[in-house]
Amino acid sequence: MRKFNIKTQIHSLYVLTTVSYFQIAGASWVALLALRGFSLLEIGMIESIFHVVSSCFEIPSGVVADVFGRKKTMVLSRLVNLVSSIFMIVSVDFWTVAFAIALNAISYNLESGTREALAYDSLKSVRQEEKYNRFASMEMMLYRITNSAATLCAGLALGLGYKKAYAADIFFCLIAVGIACSLKEVQIETTPVGNLQADSRKKGDRLKSVIRESWHFLTMNQRARRIMILNAVIGAISTLVLFFLQAKLPMAGLDKAFLGPALFVMGLGAALGSKVVEYFPKWRYGKYLILSGMGVLFAFGMSFSGNPFLMICGGFIGAFSDDFLEVRTDVILNDMIPSEQRATLISVNSFMFSLVMIVLSTVMGGIM
Repeated sequence: MRKFNIKTQIHSLYVLTTVSYFQIAGASWVALLALRGFSLLEIGMIESIFHVVSSCFEIPSGVVADVFGRKKTMVLSRLVNLVSSIFMIVSVDFWTVAFAIALNAISYNLESGTREALAYDSLKSVRQEEKYNRFASMEMMLYRITNSAATLCAGLALGLGYKKAYAADIFFCLIAVGIACSLKEVQIETTPVGNLQADSRKKGDRLKSVIRESWHFLTMNQRARRIMILNAVIGAISTLVLFFLQAKLPMAGLDKAFLGPALFVMGLGAALGSKVVEYFPKWRYGKYLILSGMGVLFAFGMSFSGNPFLMICGGFIGAFSDDFLEVRTDVILNDMIPSEQRATLISVNSFMFSLVMIVLSTVMGGIM
């Protein structure tokens, strides 16, 4: 493999995360649809469409990254996201919006697991994989801060209107495409199958191999399955608590002008959690589970307090706990997963989350 500057590669991934997730329309899509006259029922159905499409394409997108290359998949992800924003601008009814949201889900799928796999194998190629913990922590922190900053601009997005707001998102999409194109592909060594070496396989053989070997890994590795499921459940509860707080905080008496700042503060909790975990690399995974589970349950309980201050504090702690566990889970799974199936199996982890979200969305909606 041609040598490359690992610092440049990692910094490019950081910048890509920052640019990709600063989307003021994407962060305020629910409010923008409501402003356009869509009912809460229609918005809920569109949210369900996102998760159904995401669950269908999550694993195939990981296979695409493993077979055709992580850099190409990252570029494709940003291009699909750009097309999604264009369709939101030209959308005229429920179904055109639903199509745009479905494209957004596919864009998310293509990126999910691919960035992590490219970062880990880039570090591994220069024998610095022990630094992945730091990358995962920093990358998650940047994601949370950027996404929270975009949420803070909810008022700006509503003021601009959905067309101009999505036009701003397209501008950042174009920058993200350029950054993704600057990334370096990392060639990984794969295990031989029969008498054929991986580097001489045809794409069809490679595709079958990745699927077969990934399935074998999951069926034989009970610990990996358990980690994925537990992480998905805790993450889904935290995500849904924050989602429903958007509606419950104004009902509890919070001035709507302060909703954006409140969501921003809770987002900072997630950013802090993803950074703090970097200082506890030697803990047993069970300790992360217990502490994170307690934090998310606290957030769930505070959401029923009726006190905006307690609800925001609960949301902050829940978000902190979620990312505290998420980053550690990411590091552990990457250490366990073979390089040639890394993106596929990390996508399985996201697939677990989508399945849990589909089930819990309705359950928690009825409870809260």
